[in-house]
Amino acid sequence: MPLRQISFVLGDAPPPRLDKALARDVPEQAALSRTRIGRLLACGSVQVNGATVQDPKARAQAGDEIVITVEEAQDSHILPEDIPLEVIFEDSDLVVINKPAGMVVHPAPGSPSGTLVNALLAHCGTDLSGVGGLKRPGIVHRIDKDTSGLLVVAKSDVAHHGLADQFEAHSVERYYQALVYGVPDGNDPRLRGMKGVSFESGNIVKITTQLARHKTDRQRQAVLFQGGRHAVTRARTIERFGTPPCLALMECWLETGRTHQIRVHMAHAGHALVGDPTYGGKRRLPARALPEVSAEAVRTFPRQALHAAVLGFVHPVTAENMRFEAPLPQDMVSLLDAARVALS
Repeated sequence: MPLRQISFVLGDAPPPRLDKALARDVPEQAALSRTRIGRLLACGSVQVNGATVQDPKARAQAGDEIVITVEEAQDSHILPEDIPLEVIFEDSDLVVINKPAGMVVHPAPGSPSGTLVNALLAHCGTDLSGVGGLKRPGIVHRIDKDTSGLLVVAKSDVAHHGLADQFEAHSVERYYQALVYGVPDGNDPRLRGMKGVSFESGNIVKITTQLARHKTDRQRQAVLFQGGRHAVTRARTIERFGTPPCLALMECWLETGRTHQIRVHMAHAGHALVGDPTYGGKRRLPARALPEVSAEAVRTFPRQALHAAVLGFVHPVTAENMRFEAPLPQDMVSLLDAARVALS
């Protein structure tokens, strides 16, 4: 496997720990994160003044001559495919995509091709500097196949780990828009008495539970209050539809980011997403609350009505604050327009 050597000298007043000093002074074009440097130290790929050093806590001194030997990034086994992408932003470290509904993010046994990763391999070409030793896009978060909207993907190892750290720290701004059955209301005694559901100022509903895979259906997530992973969703009503109101356009934002989180949390609260085949999105609307044309549009909507509308984070290399917005896709625009049709 081809190797390359990265040589540099530690600058003045380095951090006392070797791994931190290397992460500070390694040339930017090397695209090595601190996590990757730690792995290279552990496997004996770092020399300090001609001697191999494997202890990340070894003392670093200004003027130390460093040589790091790394394997050249190898081509991924995933094949590039020329699939059109809506690129919102791109530089040498990351790319922000507005993903269409129906596209899987990463190849899996049931979806070996036609995925976002296949498309990005073709789009980025030789611009991928390597993530984890492979020339592949770094997927740091996902949205479901039938959810549309914004995703950030790393093109370099440094960006991959920097973004992953932000997602782990729950510091990434993520807002979604969803059309749900019913209208969550802080005056609703049913919701007031539901475990895990509370209300904050401004009629914001807060849902706090644990989430884990369903015991019998491995494709679903289940709400728990012991075990599982901590999950917090907040949502507020943007618009109501029907007479009396029977649908609501919600703005949802994530404190955590778990699989199917918004879908399972809104269903737990009794307000499942329209079109959601997994969490009860085929509900009967109240008779004559909507015109038949509107009710039919709701009944036949072919996917969960969920769109990742806002994505904000700190650029992992430049430290710039980044924030992106993606308008609702046409299928959700048409659905909302149908729901706004007035009763005659």
